[in-house]
Amino acid sequence: MELTGYTMYLLWNIFLTLVVAPILYSIRSNTAELKRLDILLNKTREEMAKEYVTKKELSDGMDRVFDTLDKIEEKLDKLFEVK
Repeated sequence: MELTGYTMYLLWNIFLTLVVAPILYSIRSNTAELKRLDILLNKTREEMAKEYVTKKELSDGMDRVFDTLDKIEEKLDKLFEVK
């Protein structure tokens, strides 16, 4: 059986359709997913910075808590000294 130009053209189109097209589709899908994940990662980095405090802010907050506890301790001492 002789393969004519038309038959070779048909085989080449079948090859492109069944082999190369799914590969290209997969590459395109992976590229789109990678771009989506990159955007999500950037948003996560931005949001994480909003949720955490700096060391200075933590230190100031803890100082306020300890000052308040000291005042409560002094009041309790005064309360128990009277009795």
